[in-house]
Amino acid sequence: MTGPQRATTSQQVDWWSVHEHVYPELERVGAWPTAGTPEWCALPDGDPAKTAALLDAARHWVLRVETCQAAECEASHAISAAADWRAVAGKIKDRHEFYSERPWLRRRPA
Repeated sequence: MTGPQRATTSQQVDWWSVHEHVYPELERVGAWPTAGTPEWCALPDGDPAKTAALLDAARHWVLRVETCQAAECEASHAISAAADWRAVAGKIKDRHEFYSERPWLRRRPA
């Protein structure tokens, strides 16, 4: 058996879009237990509070993913600005060529 097919071309998520989509249902239900808790497990499958808890959990998951994506983006910008990576690559290339031409200078593993 195979899992559900994903039709996604981007991994970027938008919490606000998810919030706007689920908010009317959450507002209608009003209150729900946290998904997965014993109280939630005890609810019958058709209970709107059980579904609302899942919608709320999905909303929280998307918020977590969105904030992680933003942090990763900021980190990548900081790393990119941390050094002159073209110069670093040039030094690595030069070192590799130097030792390739002089194999007798290579360090031996301890």
